Amino acid sequence: MTTMKNSIHDNANGLDYTLVNDHYLPNLTAAAPAEQHPTGRWGRLHKRYLKEHHPIRYNQLLLSGELSGYLAKMDKQAEEQLALTVQQMQESEGVTEALKAANQLEWVRRMNSIRNRAEEIIKTELIFV
Repeated sequence: MTTMKNSIHDNANGLDYTLVNDHYLPNLTAAAPAEQHPTGRWGRLHKRYLKEHHPIRYNQLLLSGELSGYLAKMDKQAEEQLALTVQQMQESEGVTEALKAANQLEWVRRMNSIRNRAEEIIKTELIFV
C-alpha cells in the first residue's frame, strides 16, 4: 500500500494541490480586485442593462476584472454629458438667473423639463446601447 503525499506541486502549470480524501484538488484562491471604483446612478443603470440585454459582454467584463472601471468611466462620461446638455438647453431656451429672480416657479418648471429631457437623451445615447 502506497501512502499519498498531503500536497504536491505541478511544475507544468505551476499549481499546488492538496489531498482531500483520495483526490488531489488545486489550491485556488480568488484574486482580489485591483481597484474598486465608485459607481453612480448611470453606472448602475448601465450595469443592469448589460446584465439583462448583453449578458456575454457583462460576463466578459466581470470575469476580466474590468467591470468596475468600465462602469465608473461610463458614469463619469454620462454625468459630464448631462451637465453639458443641460447647460446648452438652458442657453437655447433662455432659462437664466434673471428668470430665476423674476419668477422662481417658472424657472423650476423649465429647469425640471430641461433636466428630464437631458436625462432621456443620456439614457438613449449612452446607457441603453
